Amino acid sequence: MIGRLNHVAIAVPDLEAASAQYRDTLGARVGTPQDEPEHGVTVVFIELPNTKIELLHPLGEASPIKGFLEKNPAGGIHHICYEVEDIRAARDRLLAAGARVLGSGEPRTGAHGKPVLFLHPKDFTGTLVELEEV
Repeated sequence: MIGRLNHVAIAVPDLEAASAQYRDTLGARVGTPQDEPEHGVTVVFIELPNTKIELLHPLGEASPIKGFLEKNPAGGIHHICYEVEDIRAARDRLLAAGARVLGSGEPRTGAHGKPVLFLHPKDFTGTLVELEEV
């Protein structure tokens, strides 16, 4: 059901400093910041040969990343994202298997402009999982 690893998302307290570290220290290709108001985050994608790193920073007081950074002030891995061919079929299969889909259960548009869903971390060994339709 799941396909390629699409990205690993890292919550960061300072988006500019984290972007500079990936660009200047690691020599990575770093995208420009983009606000995602529906998700309460500003994101920057780091392009790697085999996947992406998504840097997440809070956008607004209600951002879910704000709470994450309060618990983890230095930042850290927030979630991993896997690709799926049919997000609704994947959702239905997961629900039938007892997994919990966060939110309304309906896909929302993610940072790549594609449908995404999040799965409860307690159902996946403590890891928040995002599914993205490709």
